[in-house]
Amino acid sequence: MARLTLRRRRDDADEAAAGALWRAGIAAAALAARSSPPVLATVLVLTLVSGALPIAIAWLTKLILDRIVDHRPGTGDLVGLALGLAAASLVVGVTPHLLRYLHTELGRRIARTAQDRLYRAVNGFAGLARFEDPRFLDRLQLAQQAGASTPEHLVGGGANLLRGVAVVAGFLGSVLTISPAMAVAVTLGAVPVLLAELWLSRRRAETELRVSPYDRREFFYRNLLASLQAAKEIRIFGIGDFLRERMLTERSRSDRARRRMDRREAQVQTVLGLLSAGIAGAGLVWVVQAAGTGRLTVGDVPMFVAALAAVQGGLAGLVADVTATHHNLLLFTHYQAVVRAAPDLPVPDRAAALPPLRTGIEFDDVWFRYGDDHPWVLRGVTLRIRSGEALALVGANGAGKSTLVKLLCRFYDPTRGTIRWDGVDLRDVPVAELRRRIGVTFQDYMHYDLTGAENIGLGDLDSLPDRARIEAAARLAGVHDALSALPHGYDTLLSRTFMSGAENNTVRVGVTLSGGQWQRLALARAFLRDRCDLLIMDEPSAGLDPDAEAEIHQAMRAHRAGRTTLLITHRLGAVRDADLIVVLRDGRVAESGRHQDLLAADTQYARMFVRQASGYRGPDPALHLGAE
Repeated sequence: MARLTLRRRRDDADEAAAGALWRAGIAAAALAARSSPPVLATVLVLTLVSGALPIAIAWLTKLILDRIVDHRPGTGDLVGLALGLAAASLVVGVTPHLLRYLHTELGRRIARTAQDRLYRAVNGFAGLARFEDPRFLDRLQLAQQAGASTPEHLVGGGANLLRGVAVVAGFLGSVLTISPAMAVAVTLGAVPVLLAELWLSRRRAETELRVSPYDRREFFYRNLLASLQAAKEIRIFGIGDFLRERMLTERSRSDRARRRMDRREAQVQTVLGLLSAGIAGAGLVWVVQAAGTGRLTVGDVPMFVAALAAVQGGLAGLVADVTATHHNLLLFTHYQAVVRAAPDLPVPDRAAALPPLRTGIEFDDVWFRYGDDHPWVLRGVTLRIRSGEALALVGANGAGKSTLVKLLCRFYDPTRGTIRWDGVDLRDVPVAELRRRIGVTFQDYMHYDLTGAENIGLGDLDSLPDRARIEAAARLAGVHDALSALPHGYDTLLSRTFMSGAENNTVRVGVTLSGGQWQRLALARAFLRDRCDLLIMDEPSAGLDPDAEAEIHQAMRAHRAGRTTLLITHRLGAVRDADLIVVLRDGRVAESGRHQDLLAADTQYARMFVRQASGYRGPDPALHLGAE
């Protein structure tokens, strides 16, 4: 019974795999047709013509030889046949070059369309869960590889299949007229080749999936070794050789897996090659004997030799094309899995309108963990961010502060509980609409290898052409003077990885900013969203010196006046004027209140504040909770 159940499961799995391959083939063909219908049609027509020409050349050669040997009268026929042979040879000489160009052009167009579809799908993932799943990242890497080349390879393989079928059918008919037994033998000899190659194709696809994690880690170490960002630490700590060894270790793992596959493939194909050579040798012996006894004409000999070679070569080519197509389809299923992936966050059947924030945002008994096998990060958080007020969120590392921000931005949904915006559940609101209403600067903000103006303008793309708004945001963040002093002002490229102006022969090498300047730039990006309902500041001054920190917080106080704000920081001096301070501990709200109230109550916040203040002021026996 167990064996029968296992067999049924295997049959179901094979049926599902076959269905996936069939759908992948249809999708690849549709992708190619959508990319460039005229070029695709031309490729298919020329491929069929190139398949028919060798058959025509073989028959013209046979007719010419037979007429010459038989001394048949009528030179006009010979001249006509010779002209036909010359014309066919001319087309044969030109067609491959034209096909090569068209295949290349078609490949470029398909790759662009496939890349656009893939990254359109990736941009459609509203949350972060898939980007934190190694299995998905492995599949995404295979999808990137498959999307860049597989559709074109599938089109090329399909065209070659058409050509191969035409060639094999034509020459097999020729062999059949001379020796039906030999035609059957050659055809049957291709069956084990096809089955073996399909088996090898499946093993190759499995190997690529298995080595994908090795390839990704090798890519990670390779990028580190060539990264400007990592160059300082790599050299000061002397870890370059260590990382290089790690890179080579991952490369060796993938090489070993691929080497085993190559060895298996070589062994199987050697046996198949011997089988094909045996059939061809037997056919050559037979045709020589038949010609010697007069059963075949002189023209039949080269015709048979050419036909036998063409049929065997054509069948081998068909097998190779079928297995290559099968392999590419297996890879393309990864591409399809990404572009057709279901939404990573639930989409409401009826999207609710997101009202202007008038009352506030409520966390109602919110629990969250990143997976069923992960610990709880938030444990029943209940709090309210009132409209127009500033709420400060403090706590030790790992308390759940950044996770709460991720939920508020709806990068994840709560495992339990609800987050409401003026009474509307965030899960009922379109994600894009919610995020348009939020301005945020993250602790792990981005450095974009773009110009200064573009780095700020990304905070609100509609404002990108508006230099006045961009400069106003930069002034508020205290980075205007630094950007204005750059060689090309706000239009200076903030990167030494790339160069600007290469397209118009005015190549300029970019510059880099200091850590504090980059942080101010990230703040300017958030300040540009001055029309949002909610401002989230996650450690906005962590990398700044005391004077810069004081300046930034003064600017933030002015900017957030009357604006709903969530401030997350370890610098407790920056939250003293918040309307409400919430302390998270172990994923729970441990305490909440205003600064003076929490100090007077001798809370965890009070102890943290005193400890931090004493670090600035030094030991002071007179320092006590009421000193503030």
